Amino acid sequence: MKLGQIIVRRVRLPLVRPYRLSYRTFTEFEPIIVEARSSDGCVGWGEGHISPGSSSETREGGWAFCREHAANIVGRNTQDAKSALVQSMARSKVAATALLTAIEMLEGNALLDVEEDVRLPLVTPLHGAEQEQIVSEVQERLAEGFRTFKIKVGADVDADLKRVAVIQAAVAGRAMLRIDANRGYSEGDACRFAAALDRSGIELFEQPCAAEDWAANAHVAKVSTVPLMLDEPICELADIDRAGTMEGVAFCKLKLKRFGGLDRLREALERVRAKGMEPVLGDGLSGDIGCWMEACVARKTIHNAGEFNGFLKPKISLFTEPLAFASGELVLRRGFAPVIDRDVLNAHEVEVERFAPVIVAGASCAG
Repeated sequence: MKLGQIIVRRVRLPLVRPYRLSYRTFTEFEPIIVEARSSDGCVGWGEGHISPGSSSETREGGWAFCREHAANIVGRNTQDAKSALVQSMARSKVAATALLTAIEMLEGNALLDVEEDVRLPLVTPLHGAEQEQIVSEVQERLAEGFRTFKIKVGADVDADLKRVAVIQAAVAGRAMLRIDANRGYSEGDACRFAAALDRSGIELFEQPCAAEDWAANAHVAKVSTVPLMLDEPICELADIDRAGTMEGVAFCKLKLKRFGGLDRLREALERVRAKGMEPVLGDGLSGDIGCWMEACVARKTIHNAGEFNGFLKPKISLFTEPLAFASGELVLRRGFAPVIDRDVLNAHEVEVERFAPVIVAGASCAG
């Protein structure tokens, strides 16, 4: 199969409510959307949301990568195009994954075939800060069917411990808790926080210290009352192998956008379990396309609540038939394949470029 056309778009999707992380508060998502078309008119879609502050990648760099490589691979065989992208993905893993997954969808990757109805439980964030807000929000989320809550910490150890305790009391064993510092703590503060946690109802403590500081995270894992999960450092199979040697690290969180494609993601998830840990999957900053793809992979690999809940955050869906959500779960129905609502897509475009082979004197080249 040859790539007949590639269209890359930058879009801006306003959120229902601000999404707060330790390093940034989002009021909108700004992903790159890739549309890949074969010469016979089939289409595949990919998405890449670069989160400023999460890694060294930048939105400008990702956009430049997509434009450069779309021009380079259009007109080529899909297998050759994927190989070229994998070889270059160190420059921008998120952008490369957007292109690679669009090609995988175009090829009809089997992981995207939904053979039967499936319901995948989701994590939901808790935003409330004061006791009254927390109690009310917990009741609302429970009524919606969620049974795994995510608590953001990483700013003030004492305030964070107090808030976690209030949430534990409000939840009263009716849901599991995941605590995520988003790399916000120093080693000393993270150790003090982790050692003081009442483990009741807490599933894991995610990424306490800087991604590159493996030693600090390892120290926290040794003193923590609850199992540790690594997130941002897990970008390659070698990272999974390294995490598997660390005492107290029981989980690795993987995201499609870091692994360069559906098949590579599945291999990485299987590697986590082979190394004696449990994989967690999902990117809360992905939109419809990324969440759908992660959910499709999760059907085959994941046994816990998914973090592919980003599709619930924007005010609008890019799909003509939005991803189904019911009772705290993402519902994939047999045979579901998304169709992009082009009116919505066009209305939220910020920038778009189209690439197609150019025929010159009997030969073809990208242009």
